[in-house]
Amino acid sequence: QVQLVESGGGLVQPGGSLRLSCAASGSIASINVMGWYRQVPGKQRELVANIIEGGTTTYSDSVKGRFTISRGNAENMVYLQMNSLKAEDTAVYYCNAAIASLIGRADYWGQGTQVTVSS
Repeated sequence: QVQLVESGGGLVQPGGSLRLSCAASGSIASINVMGWYRQVPGKQRELVANIIEGGTTTYSDSVKGRFTISRGNAENMVYLQMNSLKAEDTAVYYCNAAIASLIGRADYWGQGTQVTVSS
């Protein structure tokens, strides 16, 4: 059984910063990709950023230059540093990982963490 658990969401004023964390646990053989998606009511879930084995990163245009994704020293961690936050960044943020485990390869999702940017 593989689980992803996010933390670090909350309420922040425009221009502020938050750091999201995601920990993967369980019978993990390898993690190929870890990333962050976000979703607002009535809209599709969208990619925010991801990082693949070797460290190559991808960002959506809307967050480039403001957000930074990184993997932790513990291999099963991923972080999203969010700076210069805007009201339009308000969403539920989900951690995602492509993981090879004892039962094969699959995509896993966390439960989501709310980020609200408001004055």
